Amino acid sequence: MRAPFSPVWLFFFVGLVLWITLSINLKLITLSFEKLGLGPESALTLMVTSLFGSAINLPLFSMKASMPPNIEAILPPGLLRPPQPRFTGRTQVAVNVGGCLVPLFFSGYLLRNYDLPAIPLLITIAIVAAISYRLSRPIPGIGIAMPILVAPLTAAVLAIAIGGEFRAPLAYVGGSLGVLIGADILRLKDVQHLGAPVAAIGGAGTFDGIFMTGLVAVLLT
Repeated sequence: MRAPFSPVWLFFFVGLVLWITLSINLKLITLSFEKLGLGPESALTLMVTSLFGSAINLPLFSMKASMPPNIEAILPPGLLRPPQPRFTGRTQVAVNVGGCLVPLFFSGYLLRNYDLPAIPLLITIAIVAAISYRLSRPIPGIGIAMPILVAPLTAAVLAIAIGGEFRAPLAYVGGSLGVLIGADILRLKDVQHLGAPVAAIGGAGTFDGIFMTGLVAVLLT
């Protein structure tokens, strides 16, 4: 029986779908950052820096850690994530460039350029942090992981409700810092029981949450 599509046409169709999907995603990302006062070039630079920075962990300190029994979880290497080293009884605590430093610096930029009201900002950070802490989970051998869409939806709803004219920057700053605090900093106490060779603040399982929180929360406001 003859195939309904030749390999050439199938390849063309798959490539077209991927191109359309990528174009839509880039347009949505650009639109999100335009709401924060960035042009297309600056938005693309920030996005690329975040993505490639997710592969860079800057070490802070190490701590003695234990290996949970019957651990089999291994974080597979990804496009921008090298394979993890073998666990040797200590966990290296690091800070991830793309998932921590970039959101922190960009949040500082927004705080400097927008006169965000303190009370709504603190409320947004606190609520997003509490929800992120509640829903994040330590995964043995890997680190901390959390659902991707809960934090951005929470940040967006709060920004719309109490952000007024500053809802876009409030959604980004409150959402990003809330996830960093709730899913990373408050979870540092769990690191020594994970058996993970590296635990990066803003890396591994929480990078997606922080990156998506900033983009989706702003897009929804």
